[in-house]
Amino acid sequence: MAFKKVWCALALGFLLPFSCAHTDFFTSIGHMTDLINTEKDLVVSLKDYIKAEESKLEQIKKWAEKLDQLTATATKDPEGFLGHPVNAFKLMKRLNTEWGELESLVLKDMSDGFISNMTIQRQFFPNDEDQTGAAKALLRLQDTYNLDTDTLSRGNLPGVKHKSFLTAEDCFELGKIAYTEADYYHTELWMEQALKQLDEGEVSSADKVYILDYLSYAVYQQGDLGKAMALTRRLLELDPEHQRANGNMKYFEYIMAKEKEANKSSTDSEEQQEKETEVKKKDYLPERRKYEMLCRGEGLKMTPRRQKRLFCRYYDGNRNPRYILGPVKQEDEWDKPRIVRFLDIISDEEIETVKELAKPRVANYGVGGQYEPHFDFARKDEPDAFKELGTGNRIATWLFYPELTCPSPPVQMSDVSAGGATVFPEVGASVWPRKGTAVFWYNLFPSGEGDYSTRHAACPVLVGNKWVSNKWLHERGQEFRRPCTLSELE
Repeated sequence: MAFKKVWCALALGFLLPFSCAHTDFFTSIGHMTDLINTEKDLVVSLKDYIKAEESKLEQIKKWAEKLDQLTATATKDPEGFLGHPVNAFKLMKRLNTEWGELESLVLKDMSDGFISNMTIQRQFFPNDEDQTGAAKALLRLQDTYNLDTDTLSRGNLPGVKHKSFLTAEDCFELGKIAYTEADYYHTELWMEQALKQLDEGEVSSADKVYILDYLSYAVYQQGDLGKAMALTRRLLELDPEHQRANGNMKYFEYIMAKEKEANKSSTDSEEQQEKETEVKKKDYLPERRKYEMLCRGEGLKMTPRRQKRLFCRYYDGNRNPRYILGPVKQEDEWDKPRIVRFLDIISDEEIETVKELAKPRVANYGVGGQYEPHFDFARKDEPDAFKELGTGNRIATWLFYPELTCPSPPVQMSDVSAGGATVFPEVGASVWPRKGTAVFWYNLFPSGEGDYSTRHAACPVLVGNKWVSNKWLHERGQEFRRPCTLSELE
């Protein structure tokens, strides 16, 4: 196949695969940048309001100080003070006119400008669903990259430029959101983190009683009755009259007594032991676990023999006149399926053009944004997938990395990556984003049969920002560039 200049491919139109992405919360960096600018505008407006209030209070303060001196003198000798006709006139004037003006000043609402601005900007604010989505994105990042709550709460992430941390109240909020989703595992993790930070002396509006109430129930729901009872006892030490905790403690004690009685009369059945043994024998990994391992850089390590088949080269597009003088740099990323990276394939100017075109489409991986494992080609059970296009199936994929701002992939398996890899769970390959490059692979064999080893997914970005765009090449028009073979798997 003759590879054309990337911008030519982009000019045909690029697609950003977010319609099928895992996007409980999927606000792009571009839109969140707008929110930062909105917040900055509101801060300016707020400071203007504060200045107006300070100016108002300063006027009132001066008035009060002036009258304080005046009344102090007048009350010492009221008759003598009023014996001066000017003082008598000014007293009448103050009480009839000036106190009324002061009253109007005190009642004057200086917040009109700020409130008006808030009203206008509020339509662009995230809502409860967005906040919940952002929380779930954090939990997703935590699971994908095996981050403990303390690491995430302290903001100890790789390559961060602007370190931030979660307060005990923030941790409590994350735990509550997990609780509303019946996600008791994360409820326990984040309620414990909130409690830990309070125990360490953090000053917060978060209440230990509320935290322990959620935490004890979450622990009970996961089957740890002893720990649930211990947490409930601690809650009752803080609030002995807590109605729900007292009720729970009685229930826990009842369940504990029943379990002790049951343990006396029976032991684990042989059937249960056989089930546990059978589970241990299973050595396969579900796709989700494979995906998360690959995202962390724990992918399949090639044998030296396979690695020897991977090369770097200058590619001239089969003597294409465009590239004879300026061949393209290529790197082999994987052998089966063959994945090739093209270096310096998109210029800074083209990158900015892509970003400008992409911004109106929410075309950026936002907080925790990921793309679940999928195929780029249509399977046999969906024969009409591209019927309207009239282009045939997707024969190949170009995946461009216009820009990213995140650290490099891990050097060792124990290191946590900053994320953003494109991974192939079926074969154990991880392809890491690099600015200005593109990776290419065939989705179909020359016979037209789908290559199921090309199933791939996009990992969430842990730290930084990732922009991608892709271009699919379809069957129509490629017949002479990549002719069919007689074998289905060739």
